Amino acid sequence: MSDSGEIDESRLSRRTVLRAVSGTVALSVAGSGRVSASGSGSGSGSRGDLRSLFDGRCPDATLQPSMGYCADSSTAGCTDDHPETVELQRAVRTSLETQYPDVGALVDAGFRPYFDVFGGGEGWSHWLSPAHIGDEGVVDPERPEAVLVDNDSWRSIGVMFIATRDGERVEPPTIYDADGAVGGDDHGDASGHGKGHEEPPANDPSRCAPWHYHAGLPGRFAWWFYQQVYAREAGGDVTADTDVAFPCRTPCMMHVWIVDHPEGVYAHDGPPPEYRQRPPAEDPGFETDATPGEDELGWDVLPDEVVPDRKPKSFAAFPFDR
Repeated sequence: MSDSGEIDESRLSRRTVLRAVSGTVALSVAGSGRVSASGSGSGSGSRGDLRSLFDGRCPDATLQPSMGYCADSSTAGCTDDHPETVELQRAVRTSLETQYPDVGALVDAGFRPYFDVFGGGEGWSHWLSPAHIGDEGVVDPERPEAVLVDNDSWRSIGVMFIATRDGERVEPPTIYDADGAVGGDDHGDASGHGKGHEEPPANDPSRCAPWHYHAGLPGRFAWWFYQQVYAREAGGDVTADTDVAFPCRTPCMMHVWIVDHPEGVYAHDGPPPEYRQRPPAEDPGFETDATPGEDELGWDVLPDEVVPDRKPKSFAAFPFDR
């Protein structure tokens, strides 16, 4: 989920694929050898299984971070001073400041952490709510699917709305158009995925729908990990024999930042460190030897009940950190 904001339309070369299937990249799955073409996990760990992560089933998949715009996305009409943007950011800020101000509050509210395993981290982390991802809302500031946290101050700095309904991906809604706010509950049953366009495929200067998806391995892996571990824990099926299918793309997603951002309220990339500086959380909110503002937020400072039995690095084996 930390994929770079730049659109990467490159395809995997034959050499890259061969390096992947020969062991340079390996994704192991609990209860099986590797992720299979269907994602069911054959247990064989064969080269064919891993090659399937990058074959014709996922034509725009890359090993590198990459993203694309969802099918009905439009950024041309999105401005920070538009009344609907101002109101949405205000509602998000109110929600974060009153309900989810810091990591302690997120732990209490049932959010689960994800720290990027491939990119080495960018100083901020995603905290996902299985309950909110599994409900019927999409753009609900009081029930964001994910909260974005600064790992230095341990404070919330934005949200990530994910276009899912009852846990299943759906077509994302328009935020506003020429007639004003459209809202977050008008969504259908489609995936909403475009074809990796460098410009939003439905760009319209009178409409704002800044939704993107991830096709790069880091983002796809992050969503797969959420489904494989956190969603199963929430659903009580942690002993399931089959594995979650490794996705070609993530669902459509949209950020709303409450801190200043040089690229705007809806920017895909995280804010630079100087824009994230905030007073550290006064109290971690749980028992830990770490101190916000002095110790970086990570798996090692969190309470046991928040840390999954298998962390992301136990599923992903890379010979180097990127």
